[in-house]
Amino acid sequence: MPKDDAWRRELEEERHMKDEFMARHPESPFVAGRVPFHELRYFAPDPQYRVRAVLERVAVPEEAYLRTNRDGQAVMRYLGRLSFALEGRTVSLGVYHAGEGVGTSVFVPFRDRTSGDESYGPGRYLTLELNESDEYDVDFNRAFNPYCAYTDEYECGFPPAENDLPVEIRAGEKAWAADRNPRTPSSAVLERLRTVTGRAASPRASARRVPKRRRRSTPARPAVARRRPARRARTTTKGTRRGSR
Repeated sequence: MPKDDAWRRELEEERHMKDEFMARHPESPFVAGRVPFHELRYFAPDPQYRVRAVLERVAVPEEAYLRTNRDGQAVMRYLGRLSFALEGRTVSLGVYHAGEGVGTSVFVPFRDRTSGDESYGPGRYLTLELNESDEYDVDFNRAFNPYCAYTDEYECGFPPAENDLPVEIRAGEKAWAADRNPRTPSSAVLERLRTVTGRAASPRASARRVPKRRRRSTPARPAVARRRPARRARTTTKGTRRGSR
């Protein structure tokens, strides 16, 4: 049998289990937000989007802020850039740690040339487990949407501009529904503001890194949910639900 048969079976099983979770589990954004569920949509499994990558770390992790769908800021720790080859070119993505509560798991938000069309416009996520070698097998077939792709009950961090890939990533999760697929992070924020307040606000930069003088030696604290949008909201790779604690 082809050597990737086991990988394909595992991937399809993961997708089936995720549908089961989303449809029935109390912590599902659909169940918690009382959103009618239909199966998640995916690109067909494609082994060309499984790549070998190397993490080039910064000397000291830097505090960084990612813009959220509520026009707040998700506090992260910037660790460095993950470099890999795709479609004959070398590209890279910034890697973030969301706080002590996630252990060695790191967060890689990204956009690509399918964003706002076939995939969720504001961006998708990958997660990895840190290791000592800083070499990783990155599988974009496992890229997934943040919870704010399904319901406004959650606050999610968007990729910074430097995590926009100049290639199509036709792998992983697609946009869940056409009417919940804003083209960009800014349009997602503006659409939500129009819904909540009846007016639009001026777009801001999607993310920024803070000056070195504001670095911390320890990771940011875990996500803290708030009942109202907060300017410096903390979030997780799934999203922080409004009103939860």
